[in-house]
Amino acid sequence: MTITNAMRLLKQAGIEFGTSSYEVDENDLSGVHAAQMLGVDPDCMFKTLVTRSDKRNLYVFCIPVAQELDLKKCAAAVGEKKVEMIHVKELLGLTGYIRGGCSPVGMKKKYPTVIDETAQLFDRIYVSAGQRGIQMIVDPMQLAEYTEATFADVMK
Repeated sequence: MTITNAMRLLKQAGIEFGTSSYEVDENDLSGVHAAQMLGVDPDCMFKTLVTRSDKRNLYVFCIPVAQELDLKKCAAAVGEKKVEMIHVKELLGLTGYIRGGCSPVGMKKKYPTVIDETAQLFDRIYVSAGQRGIQMIVDPMQLAEYTEATFADVMK
């Protein structure tokens, strides 16, 4: 299996993690599909989404793959009046990652990060390893500590 930058960074930080890979279907890049391919509960597989505030600040949110962000809750969680999703075409330039392979670990810059509070219900969660088809399985508390993330209710 490929060793991604996100995996290298966690290893350097001494954070234990597992990996899991699946065959990518370019016609279905959804996290729910990825969870099905791995036989994993979609509630413990988290997607990484990037937003921009009306002040042009960027924020990263990690939520279960079958859920949707509540942008009002997101704005409140980061102390902004309003946030909206960035355009997918901006993702690579801002984060270094592409849609379907965006990891909260190892982005080009360190953006304020919020992980949905439900992650705390699991001993391990799945997040992208920074490449389509590869997931890292990590303790949500260690992930939050490494990314300097907070936990909050940010789902609809």
